[in-house]
Amino acid sequence: MFNLQPTLTGELLELRPLRPDDWAALFAVASDPLIWEQHPDCDRYKEDVFRQFFADALDSGGTLVAIDRATGQIIGSSRYHSFDAAKRVIEIGWTFLARPYWGGRYNGEMKRLMLQHAFTTVDQVLFIIGPENRRSRRAVEKIGAVYLRVAPDASGRESVVYGLTKAAFAH
Repeated sequence: MFNLQPTLTGELLELRPLRPDDWAALFAVASDPLIWEQHPDCDRYKEDVFRQFFADALDSGGTLVAIDRATGQIIGSSRYHSFDAAKRVIEIGWTFLARPYWGGRYNGEMKRLMLQHAFTTVDQVLFIIGPENRRSRRAVEKIGAVYLRVAPDASGRESVVYGLTKAAFAH
C-alpha cells in the first residue's frame, strides 16, 4: 500500500499532510494571481475558487503542504493522485509555490522528496499539465520527466502528460 501523506524532510523543506487549519496560510500564498496565470484554472487566486481547490485537496487524501524549514512558513503544496497498484504508477500534481520560491531549488527539492517516496512503491510517476503552463512543463523537464502524450485531465480539458520512470530517476 502506498502512503499518500507521508512527512518528508529535506534541507530546505518539510512536506507534511494538509490539515483544515492550513487554510489561511495556504490561501495567503495562492491569492497571488501570477501563480495561476499560465494555469487552466487561472482564477484560482480568488477565495471562492480556492476554497473548492482546498476542499478537494483535503478530500484527496494525498495533499502535502510545503513548509520553508528556515521560516516555518507554508509556501505551497503538492499532491499525490491516482495511485494504480497494478500498474505501479502514481501522479504528482496540483503543485504551486509562492513566487519568492520559484526558480528551481525549492520545487526541485519538493519533487525529489516526493519522487523518492513514490519510487519506494511505484515504477513510474506521471505529471499532467495544462498545455500553456510553460513554467510547470520546464520544471518537470528539469527533473528528467519526458513528454508522453496529450490526454484529457480529470476535468476533460486537453493536457500534456509527462512521465518519469524509477530507472531514469535513479540516474
